[in-house]
Amino acid sequence: MRFFIVDDDEAVRSMLAQIIEDQDLGEVAGEAADGSHVDTQLLRMKKVDILLIDLMMPVRDGIETIRQLNDFAGKIIMISQIESKEMIGEAYSLGVEYYITKPINRLEVCGVIQKVRERMRLERSIRDIRKSLNALLTDPPKEENPYTENSILTSAKYLLSELGIISESGSKDLLEIVQFLFHYEKEKPVEHEFPPLKEIYMNLAMKKLGKSADPAELNKEVKASEQRVRRAIFQSLSHIASIGLTDYSNPTFENASKFFDFREIRKRMLELENETKSVQSGIRLNPKKFIQVLYLEAKHLM
Repeated sequence: MRFFIVDDDEAVRSMLAQIIEDQDLGEVAGEAADGSHVDTQLLRMKKVDILLIDLMMPVRDGIETIRQLNDFAGKIIMISQIESKEMIGEAYSLGVEYYITKPINRLEVCGVIQKVRERMRLERSIRDIRKSLNALLTDPPKEENPYTENSILTSAKYLLSELGIISESGSKDLLEIVQFLFHYEKEKPVEHEFPPLKEIYMNLAMKKLGKSADPAELNKEVKASEQRVRRAIFQSLSHIASIGLTDYSNPTFENASKFFDFREIRKRMLELENETKSVQSGIRLNPKKFIQVLYLEAKHLM
């Protein structure tokens, strides 16, 4: 079973992940600090079976998030310390299977997850039987073209989640860059001619402020966007380096050389290992390489 945890409390996310791993209940496929970072396509991309989601979160709460997950095929477990019967009733009406109260109790978490797993196994068995009976009576569905703006953005969100920066403010800029490159490629294949970063940032600024905006304001927005992206890339490097310190064979760490020069990863690992104060100027970042790889990897995922 693959789990995705959504809770604005990092300690709760860590506790739930530890319970799931310690009790061999499955694998935590991803985490998010708010419901605004979660959609059906992201959960589908991560092959999530069970979504554990907090009821009350600052930007988009659990109820509103579940409303947006109409096509999510997995099960949902709501988590909260609120005991409002009305809110809990609304959660159940939206498809929530079970409810876990805070503070987190290991036995309750294990018991609820086991019940949901058993129900999923039963439903899967019934579904397989029906599929076998109908196999000879139905035509195979036609495959849709996967190369769409929504699908590439979902792939990019998945990659940003794996890189540990989906919650960073710069991730929004990176997704807008992917969107820009998607439309740009319709005119020129980016594999052969990647547009200059200045052109990309200026297009983002004009989209945000309007083409008639004052040049000074546009330049100010360009610099702000550049800084947000650089901070996000640096945070991703730190995330990769921290993974490398604990699990050198982790697939995310092994694939990191696509996005970063390994010498810079190693340098950041040494800083973290020696608890050196992080200084971005001490690390050489290559935003153009990172953005290009992000876009091409998002295409490859589709």
